[in-house]
Amino acid sequence: MAEVLFYHLTESTLEDALPGLLERSLQRGWKAVVQTGTEERRDALDAHLWTFRDDAFLAHATDREAWPQEQPVLLTTEPENQNAAEIRFLVDGAEPPELSAYARAVFMFDGHDAAQLEGARRHWKDMKAAGHAVTYWQQTPDKRWERKA
Repeated sequence: MAEVLFYHLTESTLEDALPGLLERSLQRGWKAVVQTGTEERRDALDAHLWTFRDDAFLAHATDREAWPQEQPVLLTTEPENQNAAEIRFLVDGAEPPELSAYARAVFMFDGHDAAQLEGARRHWKDMKAAGHAVTYWQQTPDKRWERKA
């Protein structure tokens, strides 16, 4: 069973928080897949990950490009694990596929969006019922993650 983490964004945006989590995943030697709720969001994250910091970029591709299986980070709207990722990030209300093949899954949701909050509550119940080890993390005012459950 996968370890499933719920990251409640209250102090920063997804664009601020996601790159650091992806970098840490790659440092562990993991490939990552980021599943978005829409193609527009996928494409916006694609552009953002090339320019999120002046001194770095995050090597990645979208599922529209050739050789998705070769990518360290793949952005997609689809449920398939085309790059054999060990960790799957689900953002903007993306519906999760079966997660048992992953080492870790991360649901990231905007704490100021009622629909995303409701979706996260539903996914929490579903993941617990499926037998996954689930934890809930919320941002502190200084944008650090604090485990709440």
